[in-house]
Amino acid sequence: MDAARIEKLDRGFHPRAIVVIGDKRPNYQWLNAYKGYTGGPVYSVQIDPNEIPGIEAMGIKNFKSLEEIPGPVDYAMVAVPKRFLPRIVQDCIKKNVSVVACYTSGFAETHEEEGIRLQAEVQKIAREGKLELVGPNCMGIGTLPLNFGQSGWKTNWDTSKVAPMSAVISMSGANAAALVGQFNEHGMPVKKAVSMGNGIVLDQADWLEYFSLDPDVKIIGMYIEGVSDGRKFFNALKKVAPLKPVVILKGGQTAQGARAASSHTGSLASSQEIFRTALKQAGAIGVNTPEEAADVAKILMMTRPIRGIRLGIIAGAGGPSVLVSDAIGRENLQLAVFEDRHYDILKNWFTSTGNSYRNPLDTTGMLTTTDAARRMLDILNEDANVDVMCMDVREFGQGGRNVRQEDFEKGMFDLLEEYNRNAKKPFVVMQGGSEEAYLKYRPLLRDRGVPAIFTFARSALAIRRAYDYYQQLAVIKGEVEVGAGR
Repeated sequence: MDAARIEKLDRGFHPRAIVVIGDKRPNYQWLNAYKGYTGGPVYSVQIDPNEIPGIEAMGIKNFKSLEEIPGPVDYAMVAVPKRFLPRIVQDCIKKNVSVVACYTSGFAETHEEEGIRLQAEVQKIAREGKLELVGPNCMGIGTLPLNFGQSGWKTNWDTSKVAPMSAVISMSGANAAALVGQFNEHGMPVKKAVSMGNGIVLDQADWLEYFSLDPDVKIIGMYIEGVSDGRKFFNALKKVAPLKPVVILKGGQTAQGARAASSHTGSLASSQEIFRTALKQAGAIGVNTPEEAADVAKILMMTRPIRGIRLGIIAGAGGPSVLVSDAIGRENLQLAVFEDRHYDILKNWFTSTGNSYRNPLDTTGMLTTTDAARRMLDILNEDANVDVMCMDVREFGQGGRNVRQEDFEKGMFDLLEEYNRNAKKPFVVMQGGSEEAYLKYRPLLRDRGVPAIFTFARSALAIRRAYDYYQQLAVIKGEVEVGAGR
């Protein structure tokens, strides 16, 4: 990507002025989305006299044309009927707008002659005018720390509490919001996002390359339905994935999904097996849901690299020990066999009826102090046969007789943060209890930078995905041979 193009995109993500062309009642969707932007003025272009009073009532200045707007405009959102889009794009080129997003739909994704013709016309105009066009059929771009982006991309917690920032690329506006929401809520705040729609000028490869240049962005999440230029995309992926993890949610994996993708963005079906193989060779991570994307991203961003598949697990009770064992077995992970010296310590400690000192540790009635938890974690951390430390965190039982429950829980969470930061091994919290407990504890763990995943099944899958990623990364870098590792 050349310097001139990067400069235009940088301006688009940090616009000196924003204009919305063609916004209408009942809710003035885009003007409402952007009115909180503090980096410069937000303008409207609207010629319908019935719409102008409502726009001006919002405190937004309206113009009859782009050329009337004083000063530079770096970002335009276009929401006009599709037959007018070619002319509007020409006006944006004349105004020297840096980035133009087209919310307007009804183009090649309809598979109708008029839509295909108009899309080709808009593409030709934009390319000849060297215009950075997003879409059509999209929700545009956003820089979330600047309060710039569609309304569904906003977050309601203090993202300054954690370090790793992310970026999102999506062919769907709704799925962009889903990925942004997952990453934001789970402790990897999104800095930049794009809903790219049909991607007739800026495609997935362009966005991958651009976002990879941002030093604040540590991981990239993607939702794609197809790629227009497979070679270009996978070349970009091979370049970016070894530098920053790329987690890809692929839509249209089934016959039914492929049909829906075709009518959504005009994407053509492709072999899923070929696609998965290409992702692996490039070092990217394929997932099946937005939740799974956030799960694996948390492990990649919040704890040490996972280099082995032998798990040491502190479980809550006997029944959960069985379920977590099944979960890791389904993902071809292993229960670590502790060193004899640690079995001797555990055997003499776990003397109550109903407890088990075999892995997973059945800690029924034992985790009543932070000292007990620390002692168990120390064993996992020091045992040479354990690659990954895991702990089942659900509703904590009552602490010591003279300890307030709130103080006990805070002490436990502080301990988990300490181990995640200082342990020699990766540490993952598996939340196998109720959803209520998970939602209660999630922000407490998130704000401490501890990767916590709901359900044993999701935890095991995320650990497996992370392990496979680090293995493939080592292969790409020539550090290990294919198939090496435990």
